[in-house]
Amino acid sequence: MISYVKYIPAVKGRWFYRGTPLKRVLKSYTIPSLLETFTLLKEEYPHYMFHSEVYGIEMSAVPRDYISKHYLPEEKLKAIFRLPKPDRLQKVIIELVSLLSVRSGIPISELGITGSVLLEIHNPEFSDIDLTVYGRENSALLKKTLREESIGRLEGKELKDWCKRKTERYPITLKEALIIYRRKWNIGKFEGVNFSLHPVKTEEELEEKYGDKIYRALGEVTIGATVSEDLDSMFLPAVYKVEDVDITRGEAIGDIKEVVSYESLYADIATEGERIKVRGKLEEVTEKKSGKVYYRVLVGSPQGKGREYIKPISDRVFS
Repeated sequence: MISYVKYIPAVKGRWFYRGTPLKRVLKSYTIPSLLETFTLLKEEYPHYMFHSEVYGIEMSAVPRDYISKHYLPEEKLKAIFRLPKPDRLQKVIIELVSLLSVRSGIPISELGITGSVLLEIHNPEFSDIDLTVYGRENSALLKKTLREESIGRLEGKELKDWCKRKTERYPITLKEALIIYRRKWNIGKFEGVNFSLHPVKTEEELEEKYGDKIYRALGEVTIGATVSEDLDSMFLPAVYKVEDVDITRGEAIGDIKEVVSYESLYADIATEGERIKVRGKLEEVTEKKSGKVYYRVLVGSPQGKGREYIKPISDRVFS
């Protein structure tokens, strides 16, 4: 299973799993931090590194024989609602999820909880709330609700601090960070706790299986493009169909059909008809069944080392 390591056992740690102290080795959800975990795994746990012939990259992954338990976000959320004595963080989760369910009309069963809460290693004093929402329709409903009702929006110093942190981790300016935040609907703060919402496709909505397409790197490019479809931009990876592509840096090549981001910061920040500026890895994509070949620009690749980005050209705010 392609994945990344976030916590490992330690002599001392801020998190505990069944009495074992843990420390966080993925310090932030960024490519430079991910590359640090690759170095750790190569040195101490090489069986967790995997070369994918499909993606043409080396990535961390868990062999099937090493998987001991599959944690389900939707089941954990149900369990939290049944707790006789929830802790402070669990109480906030119950309150937030109940509010979102009532306001949007989405059943609680279509939501889930991930992150440290899912593993029961959270600390009520500092842990965040990371929620999942399943399916395109539910995700769109929740997006509409959060935009219309401004639930948990960051303001003032908290917003300035958020923007500053993004400029330290991504190749964007303070102004660009503010533009991106104004377009983000799935992050905020509720009852003093940071929260995020992550749309997830249902199995029926999945259109591609591992191995259906083969991806090969062709170098780094910078492009300007118009978004022709944003249907899958809220998921991860975020997919923007594009047209009218201008390559301003890198190899000139035709038929770039997509911009795809594994960096969640750039998910759902541009809409159909908008121009975007993109720096990323140019890839040749071959569909195995048909033999059809096209090209895409990938943002959030290990090779990019945190230099890649998607930036909307306009600074309008979505309503």
